[in-house]
Amino acid sequence: MKKSNKMIAAAAAGALLLTGGVTAVANAVSPAAAPAAAPAAAPVKVAAEVQPAPENVVAQNRISVGASSAAVNAALAKCQADKLPFVTVALVDRFGTVQALLRGDNAAEHTIEAAKQKAYTAAAFGAPTSELAKRINGNGPSIADLPGTLFLAGGVPLKVNGVSVAGIGVGGAPDGALDEACATAGADALAVAAK
Repeated sequence: MKKSNKMIAAAAAGALLLTGGVTAVANAVSPAAAPAAAPAAAPVKVAAEVQPAPENVVAQNRISVGASSAAVNAALAKCQADKLPFVTVALVDRFGTVQALLRGDNAAEHTIEAAKQKAYTAAAFGAPTSELAKRINGNGPSIADLPGTLFLAGGVPLKVNGVSVAGIGVGGAPDGALDEACATAGADALAVAAK
């Protein structure tokens, strides 16, 4: 059996050498017989410069890194004061991109995703997740089926001039109302800082 495999391998190697040799000969065409080179193609434009006019570009408000940090720290401090050190706090922009995340001591892995999803849900819908949870009813498909959302208390929107630009969410407390109290403390820290 081994001898047969060696013979097959040797035959395959010989076929490769033969094919390679034929290819080399075919490619070794004299320069006089070579076809004329094709004209150079025009460079391909890979990006367009967009004019920064209001009809072309949307201005976006975001929570700064300093304010994001202050908010998640204030929310976690509230939870710690309430003897809830095992929560995670997340602040996301309205598209769900994490701006700041702070995981408390002994916070379980699932609290990270819960905090992010609550924050995103509040930001996307511009309402606290406790209020949004009340809108879920019936047995059929609902907004609760949207990917990345979590309709449990604990998420609070952050608004600039009445428009939701971010959300802060807390996950891990034994009751969503406790999560929401901490998230509200984080949001309130930004409101106080603005005054």
